[in-house]
Amino acid sequence: MSTAATSHYKSNLRDIFFNLFEVLDIGSTSLGQGSFTSLDVDTVKSTLESLEEFVQRELSPSWVESDRVPLQFDGEGTVTLPPGLRRSILSVFESGWHMLEVPEHLGGVGAPPTVSWAAFELTAGANPCIAFYVFGTFIARVIDSLATESQRERFVRPLLENNWGGSMVLTEPDAGSDVGAGRTRARHVEGDLYEIEGVKRFITNGDFDAVDNIIHLVLARPEGAGPGTKGLSMFIVPKFWVNEDGSLGERNGAFCTNIEHKMGLKGSATCEMTFGEKIPCRGFLVGEVHDGIRQMFHVIEQARMAVGCKSMATLSTAYLNALEYAKIRVQGPDLLKATDKSAPRVTIIHHPDVRRMLLTQKAFAEGMRALVFYTASIQDRVHLEGGHGAKESREHDRLNDLLLPLVKGYCSHKGYELLAMSLQVFGGSGYCQDYPIEQYIRDQKIDTLYEGTTHIQALDLFFRKVARDGGETLRGLMQRIQATLAHLEAEGPEALVVEHQALTRALGDVQGIYGAMMGKIGDSLYHVGLQANRILFATAEIVIGWLLVRQAIVAHAALKALEEAGSTNLKELDFYRGKLAAVRFYCRNVLPEATLTRKMVEAGTLEVMDVPESAF
Repeated sequence: MSTAATSHYKSNLRDIFFNLFEVLDIGSTSLGQGSFTSLDVDTVKSTLESLEEFVQRELSPSWVESDRVPLQFDGEGTVTLPPGLRRSILSVFESGWHMLEVPEHLGGVGAPPTVSWAAFELTAGANPCIAFYVFGTFIARVIDSLATESQRERFVRPLLENNWGGSMVLTEPDAGSDVGAGRTRARHVEGDLYEIEGVKRFITNGDFDAVDNIIHLVLARPEGAGPGTKGLSMFIVPKFWVNEDGSLGERNGAFCTNIEHKMGLKGSATCEMTFGEKIPCRGFLVGEVHDGIRQMFHVIEQARMAVGCKSMATLSTAYLNALEYAKIRVQGPDLLKATDKSAPRVTIIHHPDVRRMLLTQKAFAEGMRALVFYTASIQDRVHLEGGHGAKESREHDRLNDLLLPLVKGYCSHKGYELLAMSLQVFGGSGYCQDYPIEQYIRDQKIDTLYEGTTHIQALDLFFRKVARDGGETLRGLMQRIQATLAHLEAEGPEALVVEHQALTRALGDVQGIYGAMMGKIGDSLYHVGLQANRILFATAEIVIGWLLVRQAIVAHAALKALEEAGSTNLKELDFYRGKLAAVRFYCRNVLPEATLTRKMVEAGTLEVMDVPESAF
């Protein structure tokens, strides 16, 4: 086990703080407001600094072990974790970090989503398995918000006080992503009590030995319910029965019957779960209402945000590892002296192509972080305006819904592509386990697949988030971008004219992409199927471009103030210079792709659908 791999994680707390406090200004917009009164800027900064130290000390060291030491399944329903990974999980509970996002009325810190997702980035970057093993706190929040009073009393506080685990249970072997095809059954016993029978697959953390109990949220079809997703209900199903007073009872009939042997993220137990085969499996109908898919979307949306944030965190540390390597790896002369055999060898960061790869990674890692934290800031607003579903939060609620497929679908897909670029900087060394990149790639690939594949996110964006409300939310987002452009045109510095021009043209192209697609829908929905991924990518890239330009405005003003003050703080000066360089690079090299995408969507045909199956 190499030193390089063991100490793999490189955080970017400076850019996290830049997003939270300089661009989003959560000190004024979130902290001290509504239910977030217990936190201020200094407290959040010191908290995240302490967490950064914690994940480096306690979580990062078990990351390699989680990959190299296999999970153990005893065939009787119990999954045993590698010792170091188990210790890391317990250290999270012992230090109380899992309570950061838990509301104050449940004994937690009550941090706003912006702060919670910053903490998640640090945790997932250091060891993504652990970020999901502490999912029980979110399950407690879901039960607290959706369940009956008796269900809350039975599960919420025992779950939090005893540090139980949690899982979301949707997928079935034959149904896959078609959740509505699920055949797991629920037979009514009495009141809100049901017996569950069926088999589920690909259940993250369906069983693990670091906790005394696991609370599963399970989708099943009650007897007599209709087909499809509308016929599904959600049930609270504990591994060990929970008595009315919150104490543990006998083993319930929810058993892990197999674990998947995966390409990456091996330390995360991905389980086949069988309900009601060995012994009866009992569960409670959540809220005593048959509204399972709507209820489960509270969990799905959290998981999708988490997956996108995980991808961003992985790309960020991969870039910073590649950057460090490029500064110390000596190879070849400067290109301008390539014909001079006596020219000194230089570090590879002097080579133009390596610089291109590094700046590409930097621009996207920081752009994805901007997207994640901007989305989190919208979630702050939803909380402060009454929560999900409140009339006052309607606009921000819908904007959050629209941004989620960008966070999950785009960050996971583009992140995987760019991790290959991180490895490329290392050359052949990157292909070896002496450096962490190859594990990053294997651990991250799942992000494009679970919680809805990239194309499912693309279809969700187009049909559910754009078309369903007649484009109202999308137009509102485009108007926000237009407002930034208007500000740049009226008050922006001349130094950002390139950014203004690139964002203006890209905005017009993305609007043209949607216009062209709306015109093609009447011909065939196949057009959406063939172009939806391009539309997702173009939408994400214009939003990221906008957010980066907003950052450039802030960075330009900050840099100017430092220079005029005669500052000698090179670290701060270089941070802002690097920020401006990354934004300029993105505007010159990424935003122009919207023009090509528009042309391809406009010229799109259905010829591929006419190719005989036998010709493939």
